[in-house]
Parts: sequence; C-alpha cells; structure tokens
Amino acid sequence: MNRNRIFRAWFFGAQITWLAFVLIFPQWIFAAELEDPMTAYLRRRPPNVLLIVADDLGYGDLGCYGQARIKTPNLDRLAAEGTRFTQFYAGSTVCAPSRAVLMTGLHTGHSRIRGNEQRPLLAEDVTLGKVLEKAGYQTAAFGKWGLGAAGSSGVPNRQGFQEWYGFLDQVAAHNYYPASLYRNEAVSPIAANEGGHKGVYVQDLFNRATTNYLRTARFRPFFLYLPYTLPHPNNELGQATGNGMETPTDAPYTHETWPQAEKNKAAMISRLDADIGLVLSTLKSYGEHTNTVILFTSDNGPHSEGGVKAEFHKSSGPLRGIKRDLYEGGIRVPMIAWWPGHIPANRVSSEVWTFWDVLPTAAAFARTEPPKNIDGISFHPELVGLKQTNHHDFLYWEFHEEGSQQAVRMGDWKAVRTELNQSLELYDLKEDLGETRNLASQHPEIVAKIEAYLKSARTENEFWPLKPKPPQPKATQAL
Repeated sequence: MNRNRIFRAWFFGAQITWLAFVLIFPQWIFAAELEDPMTAYLRRRPPNVLLIVADDLGYGDLGCYGQARIKTPNLDRLAAEGTRFTQFYAGSTVCAPSRAVLMTGLHTGHSRIRGNEQRPLLAEDVTLGKVLEKAGYQTAAFGKWGLGAAGSSGVPNRQGFQEWYGFLDQVAAHNYYPASLYRNEAVSPIAANEGGHKGVYVQDLFNRATTNYLRTARFRPFFLYLPYTLPHPNNELGQATGNGMETPTDAPYTHETWPQAEKNKAAMISRLDADIGLVLSTLKSYGEHTNTVILFTSDNGPHSEGGVKAEFHKSSGPLRGIKRDLYEGGIRVPMIAWWPGHIPANRVSSEVWTFWDVLPTAAAFARTEPPKNIDGISFHPELVGLKQTNHHDFLYWEFHEEGSQQAVRMGDWKAVRTELNQSLELYDLKEDLGETRNLASQHPEIVAKIEAYLKSARTENEFWPLKPKPPQPKATQAL
C-alpha cells in the first residue's frame, strides 16, 4: 500500500516536471534566438577603455569641482552620471614625467622619465598600451605624447599603440596651428596651416581622428588614449604677444570684462568640454556608451603662463600651488570615472589614488594582469562601488627643475621638501587642505617616519640625481 502510494506520487511529480520542461524549454530557445550574436558578444566581452587627459587643467577649473565662471556642462554631466574623485593625483607637476608615470605604473622615484628633458621610453618598458594590446584590445592614441622623439624606442607605435596621430614633442605641442603632425611614424602635413596660416585648429583634427576611430573600432574592445593639449598655452606666442592662450574664438566669453588671455583660457576649457561632449555623443550613436569605461583627468595643476594667472579663475580651487609645485595645487587633479550601470552615478569619492594606479586599474577592467613590480595598485573595486581593501601606505613625487623637490603623502599627512637638504614641511590635509600651517615642529615623530621612508622611496638614476637649487645671480647694485 505504501509502496503504491509512493509510486503514484513519484509518477505524478515526474509528469509535472515533464510538462514544465515542455512548456518552458521552447521559451528558453526562443529567447536565445532573439538575442543577436553582436548583442551576445558585447554582453560577454570586457569593456572599452577611453582615457582622456587634459593638459594643465586645474583642480578648480570644472563646474563639478567648484568653478563658478567657466562653463563645463558635459564634464559636469559625466560626473553626475559617474563618480567624481576629490583626492586623485597626477604623476608629476609637469607633463612628460606625469605621462611616463601614467603609462608605466611607476612613480617618479622609479620611472625612467622624471623631468621634461627629451628622454624616451625604452623597448623593455611595459606600458599601458602594451598591456591592453596583449589582452586583445585595439589600441590608439591621438594628441600629445612627449615620451620619445621620432625614430626612438619611445614613440607610441613602439609602446603598444597600433594607431597614433599627434605631437611627439611636448614643445611642438604648444602650437595649435601646426604645419604637420605625426601619423604613426610618418610626418603628416597639414596644408591649411603651412606658411604660418591658421586654417585648422589642431583640436579639431584630434576630434576628427577620434570620431573616425570610434566609427571603425566597434567590433572588438578598444583602448583609446586622448592626451589633449587644451588648455596648455602656446608659450612662444605668449612671449611674443602677451597672450599665448591660442583659440579660434573667445566665445562664449567675448563680452566679459576679463583680460583677453583669461577669456581665451576660459574658452579653451569650454571647448575641451564640448569636445568631450562630442566623444560621448559619438559613443552613443554607435551604441558603445554602455560598454565603455571613461576616465577623465589632467596631467598636472594649472599654469600661470601665456598671459594668464591661475588665481584669476581660481584654477587651483582651495589648493595651494600650481604647475611646477609639489603642493596640492600642482599635483591634485580632477578624476571622473564613468561607465553606466557599473560605476556608481552621482557619487563623490574621497579615495586616495594616483596616475600610477591607472595601469593596474585599466588592466582589471580588461580582465588581464598588470606587470609585476610596479608602484600602482588596482582601484577597480572602488570604481565599481565595491569595498577597496588595498591602499597605499605612502605616495611619492620628485621634481627636477631649478634643483630638486620631493613630496610624500602618508594618510592625511603631506610632507614637502622644496629644496635638497632643507627640512621637511608637514601639513595635515584633513584639517588644512590649503597647506597653510607647517606642523613639522609639532610632530617630530611623523617627520621621522616620513624621513625614514624617503631613504628607500627612490632608485638612483644618472639622468635624475637629487640636486641643490642652483645659485641665484646677485642683483646688480645701483651705482
């Protein structure tokens, strides 16, 4: 009796299971057929990585970072739709070493290029371009390079970038109407600008290269590096005319009562913002916006060159210092991270990270391993809204113009040495963001800990020794 009852219950359950399978399985098949192969591929593949680096854009130059006068609606929207970081640092306080740090994941105590002298990356260097190319990414870069002259081992095509268009030399990049650029390893003339004519603005050429690339690079993941030259001044034009902020128009600031160079600078930043709006709209037109990580930042703090003063538009925000300083204004820069549905929207993060973390972070997005023995760590968890368990104990910078400077961040403590053999200055960034109160004499134990770290923070390099500030010429006495 019990055996028959058990059999009937089993048989009834088997019938129900079979009926459910017959009714539901065709729907699974039908749903799978509805998903076209391209959609299925995009769902499985790693995201595109688009890294945009402005040139001399200050921490306070964007509306989302407190700028009150310069209009940056596209970057403000990018921040609203993504995560804005308030404690992100450039690799250096000038362009070439900062970009070397970005590409190699090594801070300026270990990187090959620690100043603006023309020193190339070498063939054995492992760069961000090489890492993502090896991971199967299409790789391209358009803009300003500064890590190797023509024919050297440091040019982009020899450092992992399959396509390149732009300036190799950072000094040549001062000119916004160049007569030629490099397309891969060949000179590409710009007829409209030959003979000193100003026929085409270089940023418009980068825009054209970018939109063309995005149109053709849609069928496997891409890494696109856009090191724009805006809003760097044309220093040579500035020396000749007093206004090196070279732009086709000062709109929408034409009617402001500001000095002309300041109107031009604001226009250059708003133009940069519009160009990023173009990148976003192009991504959306090709359906790539939901599968693209965008990281936007700047190579160092704002300049007081080309006829402008950083304080006029409060380009450093609440920070002390500008480009060529190792105070916060020279190295703390904007960072906006955007990937709809993955990077949290309308979020402000105070996580402390840097240029040398970008390589391992991008590698994590690409689902590949970063090189070993670099200074950077992956902040992928923080970017996608997970708990970041790995942090830096120390951050280190050195700078080599007019002598050597060093800076260290340890927790909320920031130490600066403005000249070799000088005592460290010490600031509590949590209580004194503007670095106005030197607390070194009150916290000798903190100074001692940082001094101990400095003994191992750097490797010696024959081209970048720590050196004293050169003697200043004596003022001529009036007779």
